Amino acid sequence: MIERRTVFKAALAAGAAMLAAACSSEEGGNAKPEGSGGGEQGAAPVAKITAEPAADAKDASVVTPVVVKVADGKLTEVKVTGDSGKDVKGELSADGLTWTSTEVLGYGKTYTYAAKATGSDNKPAEFKGSFSTVKPAKEVRATLNPTDDAEVGVAMPISVKFASPVKDKAAAEKALKVKTDKDVEGSWGWLSDTQVDWRPKEYWPANIKVNVEAKLYGVALGGGAYGKADVTTEFKIGRNQVVKINTPDHVMKVYRGGAESASYPCSNGLDGDVQRNTPNGTFIVMTKEPMARFDNARYGYTNVNKKWSCRISNNGEYIHENQDNAANIGKANTSHGCVNLLEADAKKYFDSAMIGDPVEITGSKLGSPTKSDVKNWFYDWKSWKALSAVK
Repeated sequence: MIERRTVFKAALAAGAAMLAAACSSEEGGNAKPEGSGGGEQGAAPVAKITAEPAADAKDASVVTPVVVKVADGKLTEVKVTGDSGKDVKGELSADGLTWTSTEVLGYGKTYTYAAKATGSDNKPAEFKGSFSTVKPAKEVRATLNPTDDAEVGVAMPISVKFASPVKDKAAAEKALKVKTDKDVEGSWGWLSDTQVDWRPKEYWPANIKVNVEAKLYGVALGGGAYGKADVTTEFKIGRNQVVKINTPDHVMKVYRGGAESASYPCSNGLDGDVQRNTPNGTFIVMTKEPMARFDNARYGYTNVNKKWSCRISNNGEYIHENQDNAANIGKANTSHGCVNLLEADAKKYFDSAMIGDPVEITGSKLGSPTKSDVKNWFYDWKSWKALSAVK
């Protein structure tokens, strides 16, 4: 009995040894329990890739950069492709954690992104998706004045004109920037639903450069309309020249750099008819025309040509030669609202004038023309600032 029990125990021990050998790994490690799924080889990658705009996003901004990020890993490849098949340009950060697009997107387009990363666990991760950008009901074009490389006078406003009325004026105005190489206080003011101007509080400093950026692409202008394109301009303010006319004096004085540089006898609008007065106000030289044609059926003249004409308003006022009125120049106001000069004087002034020069008129019984589209200096500073949509 004793021997039989001993043999039985030995058999159990041998069986246990064989079972242990069958369950051990080749490296001699311990076995994983059943149902473990094969261990770490089956675990999900730790790297997590995300993107903005998010996958399936609609009406995404065309100017907000596309950003792809990874957590617990580093990006190895990022592609954002438009529906035309062209890849969007972008840059990967030095740490490999973020990819950011470097170009604007198109309106009403679909973009697909595909990103790859390697996690901190050395396992690859992928991310795919697509989104679509906003599709405007209307794309509104804007233009800027002065144009590139222009040289203008010290009263010249900056003017942005839109092809269609702007409903969200504040949004449009916030997209406009004025930079100068000398500090200048100024403000935007809306003169209509399609025009916003910038003017300095006082006349511009002489001989400075001005840079204007209208970054309107992607800006919601209201009513489903968006800016069609960015526009910019860079121009120069020239020397300081100001014309001053007190109509009862029959004299037009020109000041250069604050000092009187010329004085010309003139004839202004007829004193006896207020509607023919040369109106009060600060105007600017708008055009220079070696020969201009004048028509006014109300007062019985058409196709009258005058030399050396500088337009100062769209209401019909000019500074020009009128040798036919020589008998009254310097003595009486007899014109239909223009400032008449002798031909030689008109030529001298014409040659000295610059678009944007201020023309200050006082002494008249007629107020400033309200319909002129260049009326920036008819407002005092407080009134002008009140025309801004950004409060």
